[in-house]
Amino acid sequence: MASAAAPASVRDPDEGWSLPAWTYQDAEFLDVEIKRVIRPSWQIVCHVSEIPAAGDYRTLEYVGESIIVIRGDDGEIRAFTNVCRHRGARLVDGPSGCAKRLQCPYHAWTYDLRGRLLGVPLKRTYPELEADRFGLVSVALDIFKGFIFVRLEDDGGPSVAEMLAPYLEEIDAYRFEDLRAFGRVTLRPRKVNWKNVGDNYSDGLHIEVAHPGLRRLMGNGYGVEAQPHVDKMWGPILERESTAPSERAYQKILPAVPHLPQERQRLWTYFKLWPNIAFDIYPDQIDFMQWLPISPTETVIREIAYAIPDDRREMRAARYLNWRINRQVNAEDTELIARVQHGMASSSFSVGPLSEKEVALRNFCSRLRRLIPEARLHAPPLPGWSRRPHAVS
Repeated sequence: MASAAAPASVRDPDEGWSLPAWTYQDAEFLDVEIKRVIRPSWQIVCHVSEIPAAGDYRTLEYVGESIIVIRGDDGEIRAFTNVCRHRGARLVDGPSGCAKRLQCPYHAWTYDLRGRLLGVPLKRTYPELEADRFGLVSVALDIFKGFIFVRLEDDGGPSVAEMLAPYLEEIDAYRFEDLRAFGRVTLRPRKVNWKNVGDNYSDGLHIEVAHPGLRRLMGNGYGVEAQPHVDKMWGPILERESTAPSERAYQKILPAVPHLPQERQRLWTYFKLWPNIAFDIYPDQIDFMQWLPISPTETVIREIAYAIPDDRREMRAARYLNWRINRQVNAEDTELIARVQHGMASSSFSVGPLSEKEVALRNFCSRLRRLIPEARLHAPPLPGWSRRPHAVS
């Protein structure tokens, strides 16, 4: 297995250890994570091709917020909280739709596609209402190569392009802007802490042990490396035929992709963006996945696949086989993360040692400890710790 260490920085005295188990099941710790980690981070919503016309919108629900991303009548894409400025009612329901205007179903306050307040029933009974101050609340938006991201709070962190800067040349080859969704967004609930999903995603050590299909497809070629804001994992698809029918068929059927260089024709690459988003990049398709916390021990995994339109029968077959192969990988991972979550509930477990090859997990743990110093404690502090001055530096 290939691996590369994260860039040199101030040495973390706990760099050889995992986060303590209590941080994967503590409600107060999750509240702090939401404030310091999730709210200031970019979260993916959709691709620009999914809202092509004026009034088309997509929504994203996470950490108690509902965000609407909508294309205006001027062609611009904007993001707002999905909340009426009158009494706080939800404006739209469901994951997607199209509207000429956004009208609240409670009292019919109406907003245009740029978020401006247009209509207020009985407006004269609100003598001090300044309509231009009561438009929808904007949310920060970033578009990276066609993918739309939103951020609830700006902590001065990098843009998505800056996060992925070490790999922009690689990503350019895949023509993200030309992707189109196939299928629909899938929400998969998991009874685990959100960090367990991400830890497993960028863990290369378990591939040989727990994913026999990937082992058959990639042999010893799986690699992992970590950068400040993104992890990269990769594995080449071997010419040696797999013994499993779906894997063997994928190896044989996968057609050449004209826009990819030769070294990427049979390469699977994975990027995990801080803190909870992943792109699975295959020659035949691109998936995104994000894991959103629901409670200390509940997470929803949100995902959808995209591809550049290609009507070749071989490509359609390859995409189906890709789905079959990765459905099995997902089933294996679901069992693995459940095992970890259950084990972390034992009083016998606190922290575990990290191999020097576990560069991505070391990087994640170190960054989270910088944001939340209490994550260095092997046992949970007394309740209310987050409202007191830091006891850990």
